[in-house]
Amino acid sequence: MSDAARRPVDPINRLRQRRYEARHGDAEGVRRQHARGKLTARERIQRLVDRDSFQELDLFVRHRARTFDLSARRPYGDGVVTGLARVDGREVAVFSHDAAVFGGSLGEVFAEKVCKLMDLAYESRIPIIGINDSGGARIQEGVVSLAGYAEIFWRNVRSSGVVPQLSLVLGPCTGGAVYSPAMTDFVFMVHGIGYMFITGPEVIRVTTGEEVTFEELGGAEVHNVKSGVAHFLARTEDECFAQTRRLLSFLPQSSAESPPRGPTTDPPARVDPGLSEIVPDSPKEPYDMKEVIRRVVDGGDFLEVQPFHAMNLVVGFARLDGHPVGVVANQPAIMAGALDIDASVKGARFVRFCDAFNLPLIVFEDVPGFLPGTQQELGGIIRHGAKLLYAFCEATVPKLTVITRKAYGGAYCVMCSKHIRADYNAAWPTAEVAVMGPEGAVNIIFRRQIEAAPDPAARRAELVADYTDRFANPYVAAERGYLDEVIEPARTRPALIRALRLALRKDRPQPPRRHGNIPL
Repeated sequence: MSDAARRPVDPINRLRQRRYEARHGDAEGVRRQHARGKLTARERIQRLVDRDSFQELDLFVRHRARTFDLSARRPYGDGVVTGLARVDGREVAVFSHDAAVFGGSLGEVFAEKVCKLMDLAYESRIPIIGINDSGGARIQEGVVSLAGYAEIFWRNVRSSGVVPQLSLVLGPCTGGAVYSPAMTDFVFMVHGIGYMFITGPEVIRVTTGEEVTFEELGGAEVHNVKSGVAHFLARTEDECFAQTRRLLSFLPQSSAESPPRGPTTDPPARVDPGLSEIVPDSPKEPYDMKEVIRRVVDGGDFLEVQPFHAMNLVVGFARLDGHPVGVVANQPAIMAGALDIDASVKGARFVRFCDAFNLPLIVFEDVPGFLPGTQQELGGIIRHGAKLLYAFCEATVPKLTVITRKAYGGAYCVMCSKHIRADYNAAWPTAEVAVMGPEGAVNIIFRRQIEAAPDPAARRAELVADYTDRFANPYVAAERGYLDEVIEPARTRPALIRALRLALRKDRPQPPRRHGNIPL
């Protein structure tokens, strides 16, 4: 035997060789991924997290399947990259489907890796980020792959409300695989490469005769605009990663922590005279509530969530006096700010997220009521509207409401009124707090007087003016203590900051029950 043959293998060199093989093993798969205009699993993680912060776990695991199709090929990692990293210096757990290995399909070992990471995130109380780009269940492994999905789903539910869960859809996400992202807190999708659906275009064509493309059925625009499944839309993967980092900057690591307060150069006592000019003189004219939000919050920085879905309600994150807060606002520029089914569901989910993760709620209200019509009634507006009402009633975080103009009917109650335990309620002098608008009220209350008058139109106008002067203002509500203050619009920011500082000191009692039964 030669001296070279007797020489023991250097374990360090062996480690380095295997690590290289694990990370660069399938060059053809990487080439295919790049040819589609997509990054690889590890490239995505590196661009998302802080430089040199990613610590990969389970790099050398391999599948244990003995089927004919798989036994000859056992690549390291088994189609998913998992590990720990930092985003802006804060710990996160992250997994990324590796479409270059078995198309990113999920098998037994793949699922074990993801479940192990999710358990670690839950036990360590850190956010978990999933990058989805998978062909679905690995058919060759049969029911074992389905069991793997179910194990992930169970962990999604266990972690819900405990640690933030974010899903980035950067490729196919189909069949049962869609339920894990759907149960996470926020879903990001990239135009042209990310799509989600239960059954694909071919199955739909065969079963229903409908002809539909991948994009039309489950593309990023569909889920950001129509279905409401997704929360953020990006044009590129890098834009998606930037959105993810920005969102995380507002969130705590877990439900046991407060959101990360940061320094602000925006003075707490700053007044903005321009706010007095935003609301038009005519109650029928629209204005942009987002402009109100930006003028009040720190530095005008507002991260809107679901900006293309149910646009009559605006939700998102901002900072007030350095404190991250959740903002919920009617949008008078869209459908006059009326609440409909989609807006109610959108708002309810956002409110419950903020309550779970200790984010105070700031509400800007200008709502004429719930959207009327047979489509809304038959679609269940009663049940869906109750979701938003339930969410605000259930929330125990600080709740601050400013009525900028209309607060009519049941929608006044729903939009975080004093009666459902808001901590601070204020109104601008332009506010109208009433059961309904003056014209509608006059037509009901004084119908006979108007009909009997010599000049019905003149009598109606006279009664509307009188009703407006007496009731369509904030002072009746203020007299009864339903409003804590009637404030000048310019002083909205300092008033909210003063109220927030006080409300942050309150206790958050837990009700003696397992959980309520929200009208889902």
